[in-house]
Amino acid sequence: MGKKDGPRPRIVCVAIPIARAAGQVLLVTSRKRPEYWVLPKGGWETSDKTLEAAAAREAYEEAGVMGTVTRFILTISTASTTYHVYELDVSSLAETWPEAHERRREWMLPAEAARRLAWKPELAQAFAAAFAKR
Repeated sequence: MGKKDGPRPRIVCVAIPIARAAGQVLLVTSRKRPEYWVLPKGGWETSDKTLEAAAAREAYEEAGVMGTVTRFILTISTASTTYHVYELDVSSLAETWPEAHERRREWMLPAEAARRLAWKPELAQAFAAAFAKR
């Protein structure tokens, strides 16, 4: 799934990795646009038992994040994609992870994360919704 010739709308699961004690969130750089920052996200795969599991898998693949999905944030639908967004409490970070050679990751305060996500409307909306519910 997730290919341009796949089913429409594409189902994408998004994780918002949070270090609650530090009050920070983790963003990663985009593979297509390495100067831009994104939330870990990717297509739902048939091997994923749930949408939450897909979000956690994407967080690990893209950012080396391990943790627990703690809550559903919202669903955003566009003409081509349906985004399902989840908060993920980080318990640990891997030193190496599947996309480590393709991405950078960085912890930051929510205000900085919001600024860096402003370029991508769906991610900016998801992030704002997550922090509006606090």
